Amino acid sequence: MKLLTTPLCPTLRASAAAVLACASLFSTAQAATPAELLSGYTAAGGGAPALARGQDFFTNTHGREWSCASCHGALPTQTGKHAATGKPIAALAPGFNPQRFTDTDKTEKWFRRNCNDVVGRACSPSEKADVLAWLLSLKP
Repeated sequence: MKLLTTPLCPTLRASAAAVLACASLFSTAQAATPAELLSGYTAAGGGAPALARGQDFFTNTHGREWSCASCHGALPTQTGKHAATGKPIAALAPGFNPQRFTDTDKTEKWFRRNCNDVVGRACSPSEKADVLAWLLSLKP
C-alpha cells in the first residue's frame, strides 16, 4: 500500500481539520464528570448549592406521592428499588457508583422523568445542583 506523500491542499486540510474537530466534540459532548455537571447546574441556578436543601429535596415529598428516596433510599448509597415496579436501582451517589452522573444526556433524561414523578414539573438548575452536591458529599 502506497502512502500519500503529497501535501493536502489548504482547503482539503481545513475541511479535514473541521471534520475531526466536530467528530471529537460529538464523541465527548455527552461525557461529563459529576463535578462538571454540578458546575453547570450551579452556574445556571445563579447561586451556590446547599447540601441541606439537597438532602431535604431528596428525602421529602413535594405534593406528589413519591420522593426521590421512595426509590433510591433515604441514603442513596446502596441499591434502591423502584416504588411501583420493584426493579432494582443501582446506588445513586457517585461515591458508591462511579457510573452515575457521567453522561449529560442520561442525567438530564432521568432528572426530567424523576422530577416529573416527584414534583410534577421539571426541576430547576438550583434544585439539581442542591441534590447533586448532597449526593457528592456522600463518601464511602
